[in-house]
Amino acid sequence: MKFFLDSANLEEIKEVATLGLLDGVTTNPSLVAKEKKQDDFKKTIKEICKIAKGPVSAEVISTNFEDMKKEGLELSKIDKNVVVKLPMTLDGIKATKFLSNKKIPVNVTLIFSASQALIAAKAGAAYVSPFVGRLDDISTNGMSLINEISEIFMNYGFPTEILVASIRNPIHIVDSARMGADVATLPYKVLMQLLDHPLTDIGLNKFLSDWKKK
Repeated sequence: MKFFLDSANLEEIKEVATLGLLDGVTTNPSLVAKEKKQDDFKKTIKEICKIAKGPVSAEVISTNFEDMKKEGLELSKIDKNVVVKLPMTLDGIKATKFLSNKKIPVNVTLIFSASQALIAAKAGAAYVSPFVGRLDDISTNGMSLINEISEIFMNYGFPTEILVASIRNPIHIVDSARMGADVATLPYKVLMQLLDHPLTDIGLNKFLSDWKKK
């Protein structure tokens, strides 16, 4: 499974890169706004691409096909590793087909059903981003969606990668990996949680304590 960092914070991205865990980065308008980078968005994406050395999702803010098409073409010129992120809407699917035909990779975001993932894959999306945490928030099992998409894509040999998004805890990651998801995009906090276990801390403290005994 590949790990993408879901962040527009350059310091977080640099730190995860030094760990050797960074396969790519996903951003969205909310993450960019959190870092107050709206005015220099393209520059920020370029800087992220220099650090990540892998796919970097940059999302359009347009909502109609013609503007999505234009914005997607502009974003794709920032760096060879840019993946244009489009919403799962009718116009978003039209733009996905257009950009995919031009060999520009697209990440279709805000996927909440297997049928949406199937449509995005048929339109040529490189990635689909099902939001498991947001489904959990409305008392729906988000992980069931990953299982459904994985089964459908395997049945028909779609090259589209399943990029699990809206991850809230390490269990989401482990379950996604067991179901065959290709990518998990993680907030920095959750990625750090993957490293921790109380028994590891207890064991290390015991080793050090025993070493000091005479």
